[in-house]
Amino acid sequence: MSHVETQTTAAPAAGAQDAGQLRKLVIASVLGNALEWYDFFLYGTAAALVFGPLFFPVGGDPMQGTLLAFSGFAVGFLARPLGGIVFGHIGDRYSRKMTLIMTLTLMGATTFVIGLLPVYAQIGIWAPISLITLRFLQGVASGGEWGGGVLMLSENAPASRRGYFTAWSQMGVSGGFVLSAFAFYLVQKLPEDDLMSWGWRVPFLLSIVIFLVGVYIRKNIRESKAFSQAKPEAKHEKIPLMVLIREHPKALFQAIALRLPENGASYIFFTFSVVYAKHIGIGTGEIISAVTLAMLVEFFSILFWGALSDRIGLKPVYYIGVIGLLVMAFPFFWLLSTGDYGWIMVAMLLGLPFCHGAMIGTQPCIMSDLFPVRVRYSGLALGHEVGSIFSGGLGPMLAVALLMHFDASWPVSLLLMAYALLAWIALRSLPSTNKNNEVSK
Repeated sequence: MSHVETQTTAAPAAGAQDAGQLRKLVIASVLGNALEWYDFFLYGTAAALVFGPLFFPVGGDPMQGTLLAFSGFAVGFLARPLGGIVFGHIGDRYSRKMTLIMTLTLMGATTFVIGLLPVYAQIGIWAPISLITLRFLQGVASGGEWGGGVLMLSENAPASRRGYFTAWSQMGVSGGFVLSAFAFYLVQKLPEDDLMSWGWRVPFLLSIVIFLVGVYIRKNIRESKAFSQAKPEAKHEKIPLMVLIREHPKALFQAIALRLPENGASYIFFTFSVVYAKHIGIGTGEIISAVTLAMLVEFFSILFWGALSDRIGLKPVYYIGVIGLLVMAFPFFWLLSTGDYGWIMVAMLLGLPFCHGAMIGTQPCIMSDLFPVRVRYSGLALGHEVGSIFSGGLGPMLAVALLMHFDASWPVSLLLMAYALLAWIALRSLPSTNKNNEVSK
């Protein structure tokens, strides 16, 4: 066989291997993100519905118990930057693949154990302490999970289709929510006593299924191409975090600002909206049903927004989401207040698949393009997770506090607009040449 023939037959084989590897990466990323967000959304739903009386019983106003439960929600977000620093360091210096297995294992274990916890009536103050501790560990795992899954796709996908392929990882967010909401929707059908005694535990225990499948797939993926090429240089960076802060502070602040409206809107739309519905006398079942349907639509719309960014650029698509949120901040709650399921559905469809979908579908590419390979994991994880503290972490708790103080939704609408305006400023400072950038700068 001639040298030319060998090259000719080897090229398709290599292409087939790359395509197969990319498919594995897509599945691994989707499952990892699905487990991460299944776990996080479970806590958010449980905090709104059952964790108050079970773990934070306070006499009088039940909203106070709910507020304390949401403080545990915030603890998870406060832990995420720590996870971003720890796993970002490992991912930038040693292995992207290794961090993905570590984060998935920690997330799966902590969620399963939450389903086994005794409640306050059984062990007193140790119940909320145990819950908050596990929530903290969940946050550490989550802080390293998203960046790793995104980078494995971003650094291996064809340059002309990075938006489309990285959007797949974000489908895990919607998929995780749909699974968690469906699980709680079913257990909510149980009698009140059964729900409060054992029913709420079932969704947490079922997370073991996603975990086992995810670990099996992640053990069989290869290291990121871009990281393998840059690894010798990365080894010289003893502390990637210090390089990030010293050389790329502007990019870090841009990433944080871009995260605010996406994460803040999502948690206010599908977590705080349950609390708001209870406050104004609307059945929580209707809200959970509407949110679940909207997130199911978003599951597919994310791919549309990612593919669109490959055609028109990342910034224009992100602008669509930010401007949409500015426009929807007040009408969203007006539509919910009607109590009509049709209008509630309209609010959720505009807020989630449209506004939120446009931002989350393009976020992996637009944020990863901010950082060079040698500090990309650390930059992406830290920017993403610090932004999470001020939006998804503190946002629902602040929204509940504003609702209690003002007895109205307009302060929460202003909070959403503030998030969107900060992202607008960050977008204006980004270069307009991100379209189809090579990821290895």
